[in-house]
Amino acid sequence: MEDKLRSLQQEAIEKVNEAQDLKELNNIRVAYLGKKGPVTEALKGMGKLSAEERPKMGALANEVRGAITETIEAKQAVLEKEAVEKKLQSETIDVTLPGRPVKKGNHHPLTMIVEEIEDLFIGMGYTVAEGPEVEKDYYNFEALNLPKGHPARDMQDSFYITEETLLRTHTSPVQARTMELAKGKGPIKIICPGKVYRRDTDDATHSHQFTQIEGLVIDENIRMSDLKGTLNVFAKKMFGEDREIRLRPSFFPFTEPSVEMDISCKICGGKGCRVCKGTGWIEILGAGMVHPNVLEMAGFDSKKYTGFAFGMGPERIAMLKYGIDDIRHFYTNDTRFVTQFGTEE
Repeated sequence: MEDKLRSLQQEAIEKVNEAQDLKELNNIRVAYLGKKGPVTEALKGMGKLSAEERPKMGALANEVRGAITETIEAKQAVLEKEAVEKKLQSETIDVTLPGRPVKKGNHHPLTMIVEEIEDLFIGMGYTVAEGPEVEKDYYNFEALNLPKGHPARDMQDSFYITEETLLRTHTSPVQARTMELAKGKGPIKIICPGKVYRRDTDDATHSHQFTQIEGLVIDENIRMSDLKGTLNVFAKKMFGEDREIRLRPSFFPFTEPSVEMDISCKICGGKGCRVCKGTGWIEILGAGMVHPNVLEMAGFDSKKYTGFAFGMGPERIAMLKYGIDDIRHFYTNDTRFVTQFGTEE
């Protein structure tokens, strides 16, 4: 048995040293040291040995097992190192190669217009105010001089969620909330950009969801001339210094007097063309002096404080400024449309 064990040790070590990869090495380990391997079989035959030979052969068998195991572990370390080096060589990256170009997005034209308007009014001392898109009927209508049953509510066909909550139809509720928080003390000077919702049929110039930017100024001795001067600065900064404005009488329940503002047509210079329908003017926004009822409902003394408000649609401004002929382009997620505006960032 001693000769057999020595022979197995030599044979196993030779095969271990000749192994070319980890899989082959594992097969050798199983073949010689596994439950059905020759070393294990030799140990099973020790029961036939005499009491004197049994301890000697047991120690030799453990020595043989230990020698084979040690050789396998040493070979395994070598093969694992070789495998790592081979993998590193096959996966070498040439860092000098140019990278794959990554396309960067553009600002959406509506985002550009909103940010441009915000920057303009912030430069004039305004702050940006925001409010909830799911609004209470009170702030959307009643606090703006539109009590329940008022016929002017039909001008803004609304998405009601409950009898007292709806998707806001304009950003004027932000003005009402801001005035309420002021507790009757001015001054207030804000603009309110945001999404609004109305039940409308989508076409080239209408959408059930669109954006608005409204402005509000409240203080002592605010006059119509302050509103006109503000709108004149806005028009020239947004559309060019050669633009002229005109104010036409209009009606809005929350302002009195109310006006609509037109700007001179950029295409024809005011002479009349297809874009301005031959008038030389293009309607751009609505405005007016804050109605005394709105001031009183918000807690302001209408004899002490006056103010003006205005509201505009960034979609319309973007369409005029960039020559866009269909409002639906803003919402169809066509990257070809978006990448026409501004520089890549």
